[in-house]
Amino acid sequence: MTEKEKVMTGSVVTQEQIDKRVALGPLNRWWPVAASWMIKDTPHGLTRLGEKITLWRDKDGTLHCVEDRCPHRGARLSQGWNLGDRLACWYHGIEVGGDGIVKDVPAVAQCPMVGEKMVKSYPCFEHLGGIFVWFGDELHEEPEEFVMPVEFDVDGEWSTMLTTAHWKCNWTYAVDNVMDPMHGAYLHASSHSMAEGDREAKMQVDKTDTGFIFGKSDQRDVNFDWIEFGDTGAFWLRVSPLPYRKAAGPGGNFGIMGYVTPIDEDNCRVFFWRARKVQGWQRDVWRFMYRNKLETLHWDVLEQDRVILESMERNANTREFLYQHDTGLARVRRILHAEAKSQLEGVAAAATVAAEAAE
Repeated sequence: MTEKEKVMTGSVVTQEQIDKRVALGPLNRWWPVAASWMIKDTPHGLTRLGEKITLWRDKDGTLHCVEDRCPHRGARLSQGWNLGDRLACWYHGIEVGGDGIVKDVPAVAQCPMVGEKMVKSYPCFEHLGGIFVWFGDELHEEPEEFVMPVEFDVDGEWSTMLTTAHWKCNWTYAVDNVMDPMHGAYLHASSHSMAEGDREAKMQVDKTDTGFIFGKSDQRDVNFDWIEFGDTGAFWLRVSPLPYRKAAGPGGNFGIMGYVTPIDEDNCRVFFWRARKVQGWQRDVWRFMYRNKLETLHWDVLEQDRVILESMERNANTREFLYQHDTGLARVRRILHAEAKSQLEGVAAAATVAAEAAE
C-alpha cells in the first residue's frame, strides 16, 4: 500500500501509537507468561503485554486462559471460583468458560448473555516448565505456528531448566541487555562463566533464516561472545555457549534460550532456559549438580543485570550515544518498530474498509 493509499483509507498510524505498541510488545506472537509452577487450580490473574488475563487448570490439569473481566459488571474473574472448564465470578456468580462464552447466569432465568462469547479467550500451551499464550490482534485471533528452537525438542539432545524473574523495567531494556555481548566482560567480570576473554572486541552480524547472529569477530565460546535473535512465531534470544565448571557435572559448555515478556510499560518478566547437550543418566546428574553448585552463581549474574536496568531512567534510550558494539540491539529495535507499524496499519486499514462497507 502506498503512502497516498494509506492516507485515503485512514490506515496511517502515529509515531506515538507505534512507540506504545513496541513498549507493550508486538502482537501476533506466542509469549511465555508464567512458569508452570505458578499456575494451579486457583485462578491466577496476570498482566502481560498490558492486557489483564487469568489462567487456571481444570481437574485434568489442562490450562485455560481468558480476559480477566466478567462481562456483567467488570469484576476480576481471577477473584472467582474454578468450576473446571469455567470460572464463576465472585461478584454475582456469572460463569465464563475457557472459550470466553458465558455458560450460565444463575441469578437470572433465560439471560441473553448465556451462550454468547463475551470475554476474549487466549490460546495457550505448556512446554518445558513454561506457559505460552498467543496474543493476537483483531485480524489474527487464531494462533500461528510456533517453530520451537532445537533446545526445546523434548526428544532431542538438549536438557533444559527454566529460570524466571520479574524486572522493573521496560521489556526492550532487557532485550537490549541480552543483545549486548560486550557487557559480560565488565558487568559480569566476577562470574565464573564470564571472567575470561578480551575486554575489547570487533563485532560482526551474520544473517540467519529466522533472524541474525551478532557477536565478537575474533572470540568464540570464551565469554558471552555472541547472541542470536530469532522470530519463529515467538521472539527468542539464544546466548552463545558459556564455559561450565567441570566439577559441576557432565557435558560441555551450556547455552541459554531467552525470552522477555512485557507486563506493562514499566515491568517485564524474563525467562531463561539453561540448556546443555546431555543424554541419559547424565541429564539427572547435571540437573542435580547445577541446582546444588551453580544455580546461585547464575542468579547473581541475573541480579547484576536487574540492578543495572532497573536503575536506568525510563527514557534512557532517548539520550544514548550508540557505537559499533550496539549494532545488534539497534537492529532488533528496527525489527520491532517495523513489526508494530505493520500490525497497526493492517488493523487500521481493515477497520476503515469495514466502516465503508457498513455505510
